[in-house]
Amino acid sequence: MKKVNVAPKDVDEYLAGVPEPARSTLNRVRAAIRSAVPPEATEAISYRMPVFKYKGLLLGYAAFSNHCSLFAMSPSVQEAFKNELKDFHTSKGAIRFPVDKPLSAALLKKLVKARVTEKERKKQR
Repeated sequence: MKKVNVAPKDVDEYLAGVPEPARSTLNRVRAAIRSAVPPEATEAISYRMPVFKYKGLLLGYAAFSNHCSLFAMSPSVQEAFKNELKDFHTSKGAIRFPVDKPLSAALLKKLVKARVTEKERKKQR
Protein backbone atom coordinates (compact mmCIF):
# COMPACT_ATOMS: atom_id res chain seq x y z
CA MET A 1 0.00 0.00 0.00
CA LYS A 2 1.38 3.37 -0.88
CA LYS A 3 2.00 5.81 1.93
CA VAL A 4 -0.31 8.79 1.88
CA ASN A 5 0.29 11.88 3.98
CA VAL A 6 -3.36 12.87 4.00
CA ALA A 7 -5.62 10.85 6.29
CA PRO A 8 -8.69 9.49 4.50
CA LYS A 9 -11.85 11.34 5.44
CA ASP A 10 -14.03 8.24 5.68
CA VAL A 11 -13.94 4.44 5.48
CA ASP A 12 -14.97 4.32 1.82
CA GLU A 13 -12.10 6.64 0.89
CA TYR A 14 -9.68 4.50 2.92
CA LEU A 15 -10.82 1.31 1.20
CA ALA A 16 -10.69 2.92 -2.24
CA GLY A 17 -6.96 3.47 -1.67
CA VAL A 18 -6.26 -0.15 -0.74
CA PRO A 19 -5.03 -2.36 -3.61
CA GLU A 20 -6.58 -5.73 -4.40
CA PRO A 21 -6.76 -8.38 -3.03
CA ALA A 22 -6.57 -6.59 0.35
CA ARG A 23 -9.51 -4.31 -0.52
CA SER A 24 -11.88 -7.24 -1.08
CA THR A 25 -10.60 -8.88 2.08
CA LEU A 26 -11.20 -5.75 4.15
CA ASN A 27 -14.64 -5.30 2.60
CA ARG A 28 -15.53 -8.81 3.81
CA VAL A 29 -14.14 -7.98 7.27
CA ARG A 30 -16.15 -4.75 7.33
CA ALA A 31 -19.37 -6.54 6.32
CA ALA A 32 -18.94 -9.23 8.98
CA ILE A 33 -18.27 -6.66 11.70
CA ARG A 34 -21.15 -4.48 10.54
CA SER A 35 -23.53 -7.46 10.75
CA ALA A 36 -22.62 -8.04 14.40
CA VAL A 37 -22.36 -4.54 15.91
CA PRO A 38 -25.35 -2.89 17.60
CA PRO A 39 -27.39 -0.60 15.31
CA GLU A 40 -26.10 2.53 17.03
CA ALA A 41 -22.45 1.66 16.28
CA THR A 42 -20.75 4.02 13.85
CA GLU A 43 -17.81 3.83 11.46
CA ALA A 44 -15.01 6.37 11.42
CA ILE A 45 -11.33 6.86 10.72
CA SER A 46 -9.12 6.85 13.79
CA TYR A 47 -5.35 6.45 13.82
CA ARG A 48 -5.60 6.63 9.98
CA MET A 49 -7.56 3.36 9.83
CA PRO A 50 -11.22 2.31 9.72
CA VAL A 51 -12.77 1.75 13.13
CA PHE A 52 -16.15 0.90 14.53
CA LYS A 53 -17.23 2.93 17.51
CA TYR A 54 -19.65 1.82 20.18
CA LYS A 55 -19.29 3.36 23.62
CA GLY A 56 -15.81 4.39 22.47
CA LEU A 57 -13.48 2.59 20.07
CA LEU A 58 -14.66 -0.96 19.45
CA LEU A 59 -12.53 -2.51 16.66
CA GLY A 60 -10.27 -1.35 13.88
CA TYR A 61 -8.79 -2.92 10.77
CA ALA A 62 -6.19 -1.97 8.23
CA ALA A 63 -4.18 -3.09 5.22
CA PHE A 64 -0.40 -3.18 5.17
CA SER A 65 1.96 -4.13 2.37
CA ASN A 66 2.12 -7.85 3.21
CA HIS A 67 -0.86 -8.47 5.48
CA CYS A 68 -4.06 -7.09 6.93
CA SER A 69 -4.76 -6.63 10.63
CA LEU A 70 -7.74 -6.56 12.92
CA PHE A 71 -7.30 -4.49 16.04
CA ALA A 72 -9.54 -5.89 18.78
CA MET A 73 -8.41 -3.10 21.11
CA SER A 74 -8.66 -5.55 23.98
CA PRO A 75 -5.95 -7.96 25.11
CA SER A 76 -8.52 -9.85 27.20
CA VAL A 77 -10.77 -10.50 24.20
CA GLN A 78 -7.80 -11.71 22.16
CA GLU A 79 -6.79 -13.95 25.07
CA ALA A 80 -10.32 -15.39 25.30
CA PHE A 81 -10.12 -16.48 21.65
CA LYS A 82 -6.46 -17.54 21.60
CA ASN A 83 -7.28 -21.10 20.52
CA GLU A 84 -9.31 -19.88 17.56
CA LEU A 85 -6.56 -17.39 16.70
CA LYS A 86 -3.67 -19.88 16.93
CA ASP A 87 -3.24 -20.01 13.14
CA PHE A 88 -2.74 -16.23 12.96
CA HIS A 89 0.14 -14.02 14.01
CA THR A 90 -1.05 -12.05 17.01
CA SER A 91 0.53 -9.33 19.09
CA LYS A 92 -0.68 -7.42 22.08
CA GLY A 93 -2.98 -5.28 19.97
CA ALA A 94 -3.37 -6.93 16.57
CA ILE A 95 -4.41 -10.06 14.73
CA ARG A 96 -2.62 -10.38 11.37
CA PHE A 97 -4.03 -12.30 8.43
CA PRO A 98 -3.08 -12.68 4.75
CA VAL A 99 -4.17 -9.97 2.31
CA ASP A 100 -6.23 -12.54 0.42
CA LYS A 101 -7.70 -14.52 3.34
CA PRO A 102 -9.75 -12.72 6.01
CA LEU A 103 -10.66 -14.10 9.37
CA SER A 104 -13.86 -16.15 9.10
CA ALA A 105 -17.11 -14.23 9.44
CA ALA A 106 -18.07 -16.50 12.35
CA LEU A 107 -14.86 -15.67 14.24
CA LEU A 108 -15.19 -11.96 13.48
CA LYS A 109 -18.74 -11.96 14.83
CA LYS A 110 -17.60 -13.71 18.04
CA LEU A 111 -14.86 -11.12 18.52
CA VAL A 112 -17.32 -8.27 17.92
CA LYS A 113 -19.87 -9.68 20.36
CA ALA A 114 -17.18 -10.14 23.01
CA ARG A 115 -16.03 -6.53 22.55
CA VAL A 116 -19.61 -5.21 22.70
CA THR A 117 -20.19 -7.15 25.93
CA GLU A 118 -16.94 -5.79 27.35
CA LYS A 119 -17.90 -2.20 26.45
CA GLU A 120 -21.37 -2.58 27.95
CA ARG A 121 -19.97 -3.98 31.21
CA LYS A 122 -17.47 -1.11 31.50
CA LYS A 123 -20.24 1.47 31.01
CA GLN A 124 -22.31 -0.06 33.83
CA ARG A 125 -19.61 0.47 36.45
